[in-house]
Amino acid sequence: MSAPTLPTTAPTELSRRRRLGVLAICCASIIVVVMDISIVNVALPSVRADLGASMSDLQWTVDAYTLVLASFLLLAGSTADRIGRRRVFLTGLVLFGLGSLLCGLAPSVGWLIGARTVQAVGGTMLNPVAMAIVATTFPDRAERARAIGVFGSMSGLALALGPILGGALVDGFGWRAVFWINLPIVASAIVCAALFVPESRAARARRVDPIGQILVILVLGSVVSAIIEAASLGWTSPVILGLLLVALLAAVGLLVYEPRRADPLLELRLFRSVPFSSAILMALFALCGFGAFLFVTTLYLQNIRGLSALTAGLCLLPVGAVILVLSPLTGHVVGARGPRIPLVIAGAALAMGAAASLWIEPTTPLPAVLAIYLFFGLFLATVNPPITNTAISGMPTSMAGLAASVASSARQTGTTLGVAVAGTIVGSTANPQAFTAAEHRVWSIVLALGLGILGLAFVSTTRTAER
Repeated sequence: MSAPTLPTTAPTELSRRRRLGVLAICCASIIVVVMDISIVNVALPSVRADLGASMSDLQWTVDAYTLVLASFLLLAGSTADRIGRRRVFLTGLVLFGLGSLLCGLAPSVGWLIGARTVQAVGGTMLNPVAMAIVATTFPDRAERARAIGVFGSMSGLALALGPILGGALVDGFGWRAVFWINLPIVASAIVCAALFVPESRAARARRVDPIGQILVILVLGSVVSAIIEAASLGWTSPVILGLLLVALLAAVGLLVYEPRRADPLLELRLFRSVPFSSAILMALFALCGFGAFLFVTTLYLQNIRGLSALTAGLCLLPVGAVILVLSPLTGHVVGARGPRIPLVIAGAALAMGAAASLWIEPTTPLPAVLAIYLFFGLFLATVNPPITNTAISGMPTSMAGLAASVASSARQTGTTLGVAVAGTIVGSTANPQAFTAAEHRVWSIVLALGLGILGLAFVSTTRTAER
């Protein structure tokens, strides 16, 4: 996409050591925000037993967080571009820490879901804003690509390592500990950000778009609510049909209203770029598949295989190990040779992992199950850096926060939909055979998502698309 590059107030003479320090602070913030998506999954059976939660309650425990992230990331990114990225970043850290504290103190599942929304409000000010800070801290294109690769890798690593750490905390200290662990990390990040992260903002402020924000919330909230509640109410229920109608009307409203604004919340003209549009779609597919994988897998390992939370978390160690080894290499490959090779590998790995999972039964030998999980580790290790780089590399620096927000919103929307769809399909059944049959339907969907990423990897990296 060709667009004028507008000036932006950004750090210009930072030493290499300080630039790396800023990158480390941003990586710490993304680790806690993203890890709180996956770390909670392994705690769900304990939450269910302790607080008497239903299956829809468990879905909302995960999705209340990711839904708020998806809904407000666009607002947070553009606001940070306008009033200052460090200011918004610090505010987000404080709110995220407060939300984590409230989650750890929650006396009921309703309070827990409410506290998760507070967490998420803080998270919206960290995820895209941290990415924009990284983009403006590293002005050199090649160095910026490597830094974004590292940042994107931390996102994938946090998703994969969350269940491992969560399992250890749940078995050792109870499910509330998965939220307490955030507090020292957030406190350290607040101090370091205040001392070392320079302020930056876009030169021209984007005006607030309250109508666009409301329409985005209506689209995402209505779709997710319909998917989750359809399991109990039925797809033909007037409530479900009404929610879907609201989502449709809000989507049409976005398409009609947003192009008429000088500073829209959702900058639709960004989607004229084939690589950018493909990156957003691949982010949606990727995290939808991985969100479904985490939700179904933790239930399978604990409820069907009878494993403890710690053992279930350790079963995902192969996923984290592959990500830890391959993610840095992926960032280098993207910087040196472009995104096609990692994206092709990612799409193929997700498809093959889902296809192999169709053979998993309640009595499948555990080593075979763990071997299948390696495909999902390979997928996550190779998908995040190229998507992140593609989404913002062609954007003007003044819109770095907005472009990063769209990419992050697509990820969180994908995770939200993955959990909602997977939870609706598997339901609350404890019968091993019934659960396995439902689980196989989830893997069929994930297989289709992998093939979609594979196709988009080729479409988005042609010379025609790049022009």
